[in-house]
Amino acid sequence: MKIAVTGASGRAGSEITKELSRRGHIVTAIARNPERIASLPNVTPTKGDVLDQARLIELWAGHDVAISSVHFMASDPHKLIGAAKASKVGRYIVVGGAGSLEVAPGVKLVTTPGFPAQYKAEAEKGSAFLDLLRQEKELNWTFISPSALFVEGERTGKFRLGTDQLLADASGKSWITFADYAIALADEIERPSHLRKRFTVGY
Repeated sequence: MKIAVTGASGRAGSEITKELSRRGHIVTAIARNPERIASLPNVTPTKGDVLDQARLIELWAGHDVAISSVHFMASDPHKLIGAAKASKVGRYIVVGGAGSLEVAPGVKLVTTPGFPAQYKAEAEKGSAFLDLLRQEKELNWTFISPSALFVEGERTGKFRLGTDQLLADASGKSWITFADYAIALADEIERPSHLRKRFTVGY
């Protein structure tokens, strides 16, 4: 498939780009500084700014899938959703956050007392982005939330999927590596099972 990855030089974006390349997809890897994108088979590093909606429309047009892997505080969800619709891309996938996941019925992680203050604004903006997507009637979107800790680490291929509830391992730790998250995202592209939905991945 032809897939555009916006934010391809970031920690999640670079692993997603690597995973898609490994599977033989044709990737347009978009970043403000494309020289930071690793040289990989079938990957074309391309300059683009997440706040430039007209350029995103141009870059995403003709792709089967557009992925945005960008900080919520450094982007505008209205521009991203608008670009996805105007480009007529087949599918729009958002690298989401964990803050909007529930830790109890109706209780979001971001509202809990122990949630780190430095990540609160980013998490709240991610939650608002998901709310906007849920109001979309035309766009074929998927929002993929990582677990609470989104970290560097090995590619194991062993993880669990969930829906709106925070996942945790047997010790109570909620985490996922960028590499394993990338596998879950690529699997979803190849075998769609969460159309117009959010899902989460963790150990």
